[in-house]
Formats: sequence, structure tokens, C-alpha cells
Amino acid sequence: MTTAKTPASFAELALIQPLLARLTELEYQQPTPIQTQVIPSVLAGRDLIAGANTGSGKTAAFALPMLQDLFTQKNRENPKSSQGNYVTGLILVPTRELAKQVADSVKSYAVHFNGAVKTVAVFGGVSANTQMLALRGGTDILVATPGRLLDLMSSNAIKLDKVKTLVLDEADRMLSLGFTDELSELLGKLPKQKQTLLFSATFPEQVQTLTQELLTDPIEIQLQSDDASTVVQRVFNVNKGEKTAVLAHLIKQHQWRQALVFVNAKNSCEHLADKLYKRGIEAEVFHGDKGQGYRTRILEAFKSGEIDVLIATDIAARGLDIEKLPVVINFDLPRSPSDYMHRIGRSGRAGEVGLALSLIDYEDFHHFKVIEKKNKIRLDREQVEGFELDETITQEMLEANKPMAKPEGTGKKKRKKKGLGNADVWLKNS
Repeated sequence: MTTAKTPASFAELALIQPLLARLTELEYQQPTPIQTQVIPSVLAGRDLIAGANTGSGKTAAFALPMLQDLFTQKNRENPKSSQGNYVTGLILVPTRELAKQVADSVKSYAVHFNGAVKTVAVFGGVSANTQMLALRGGTDILVATPGRLLDLMSSNAIKLDKVKTLVLDEADRMLSLGFTDELSELLGKLPKQKQTLLFSATFPEQVQTLTQELLTDPIEIQLQSDDASTVVQRVFNVNKGEKTAVLAHLIKQHQWRQALVFVNAKNSCEHLADKLYKRGIEAEVFHGDKGQGYRTRILEAFKSGEIDVLIATDIAARGLDIEKLPVVINFDLPRSPSDYMHRIGRSGRAGEVGLALSLIDYEDFHHFKVIEKKNKIRLDREQVEGFELDETITQEMLEANKPMAKPEGTGKKKRKKKGLGNADVWLKNS
């Protein structure tokens, strides 16, 4: 794994002036750790595997050097030469929202290229005809979800024969969403000689197999632990049937102006929004049954602060870059321990301190112990004043608060752990 001292400025990373000027306009003060390590490696033409949570600046880490390579190459050649319906840089992502977000970022970084580098995003949920028109004459950078890209290729709207750089963003999420077959088909249509950049928050067996098949002598970068430290995690025991009341109480008490609430089902989003409305709290919903236009509008309104509470399924657990999101709440616990980390990663991004709350009732606490064990964390169970547990279940719930055993082989006796310290102060001041 690589290590590097964070440089004082982007200029030290050998980026060209049009990109540096744009970064200054965007008020990017200093490269993040992942940008420090990824940008020089990409400019050097290396394959790489990067493990970093979203919010660490990874989009800029791969987009900036890709843009620089394309821009300098076009300056050496005829910038107006026709390239047919080919693509040079391909960025594969798991969701529509992430595709649009990444494409918007790439276009923003390239403002001072004066249109020399073309970027197109393609994803489902919107008209394929519009995207086919945008792809006429090919594109320099294509940001795509796997399913829609295959559809467009079957219509001969785009070809992958000349891809020079492939980026797999959130590779683990693509595989967990069932894109294994689509990825295999797409990868089979790419040239063997290319630069491959793989980004993943976790590295299950499928991702490890993918890296072995795709990458050549890759540089390995691992930065999750630094990012995760900016999230304060807290867990509240609640009585069954009182989660909505506790949630409404916390929102009102702390006057949160951007709270992302996770539930596990689409209809749960609507039901919870209705229940909160009856308690005087307006919330919007975000899930897969909503049209792409609606989802885009709602997400922009939430980012800008027009919406205080957004209730979402796990479609929002990955790839959504919401600057300075203060609070994430697990109303329903995620089904898998890895999804827990992805959810809370929406807060505490790029160095900002965030708060992640989980509400668990009698039926949840065993599952949360599994989440703790798999993620090697240990959180105190707390109660919300005015919503204390019924005496009949308090003792059994508190049993879940016993400290976990240390991993075998540490050679140390088990000992009780104290609370989270600063976490207790954080909720009071949030």
C-alpha cells in the first residue's frame, strides 16, 4: 500500500493550469489524502485499487488526471477530428444518481477546456433516445450504469473498442446490486490494453476476483479508516412501536436542518413521511419507484437545504455527495453490516464531523450486535429522556450492552469499555 505526505497545493501534483484555475474557483484548498495518492499514479499510467469511503474526494482523484490526459492528447492531435461513436474514458457506476453526480463533477472540472473534452452520462429511468443523440460523434468520457450502457451498445449507439481508461466506481455496490453478468459482458467488450482504476468501499470475494482478472501490477491505496473517524455513532434503545415518536422528538428537539432517515422498504418511506406529517414535520421520500426527474429535484432541494428531512431506502446509501450533511438516522437497521457503514458514510464527509443515530427496539438488538461484530465497533446503548424502556424488557435489552470479547490471540483479558466520550457531548450540542 502507498503512503504519501499531503502536498500543500494541487500545483504540486503536476496538474495543468486550466484545472488548477478551476479548482481555485471551486475553493478546493488542499488535496485530500486519496487525491494525493491517486492523481500521480493515474498520470503515470498505473492501474490501481483504492479503498476509500465516498466523501473522501475520490471523484476528483480520478477525474482530474483523466481530463488532463485527454486534453493534452487532443492538443497534440486535431481536437476537432471525428472519432465516430467511440469512447476514450469509461466510468462505470452502480446508480443513476451517482452517474449524474460524477458526470456533473467532470464537466465542472473541465470548464476551462472550452468544450475540448466531451462528457456524457447515460443511465436508466430516462429516455434512451436523448442519450443516443448526445452520443453522436462519440464522447471522450462516458459515465454509465451497466444496464443502460448495454442497451445503448445493442443499438450501436456507442462502442468500447477504443477505451483507454476504465474506472469502476463503487465496485462492491455494483456487484451487490446484481450487475455481475452485465459487468462481465461489458468487460469482455473492452480492449485488453487499457488503464484500469477500481474504487470500492469494501472488498468482498467478488471484488477481489475482479481485481485479479482486470488489473495489472496495481498500486493499492487504503484510506477508509481515516474517513470513518469523522462520524460519531450513537444507538438508542426504544420501545416497540415508539420509533416514530422518538424520531419526531429528536428532530424537533435538535432542530436538524438536514436529516437523512433510512428505512428498508419503499412503502415504509411513504408511511413514515405520513406519520411525521401528522406530528408537524414535513419530509420527502426518495426510493426506486420515484421517477428520475422527481428524484433529481428532491435530491437538489435536500442538498440546498430546502428540505429538512429526507426518508430514503438504500438507494441513497451509496454515492450521494451531500456537503456537510449533519445527521444520518437508521430508523430501520440495514440488512447487512456493510450497508450500515455505507449509510453512516453519508455524514461526516471530507473531514466534516457528522452524527449517525440508530434506533433499535427489542426485535433489533440482536441484529445490531451482528453489525457491531462484523464492523469491529462497540457502541453504548442509550435511551431518550421521556421515552425510557418498559421495565419488563429493560434488563434483556441491557444484556445486549455487554462488552464484546476481544479477538482471539490478543493475549489480553476481557475488560469493560467506557462510553464514547465526545459522542455524549455531540448530541447535546448538535
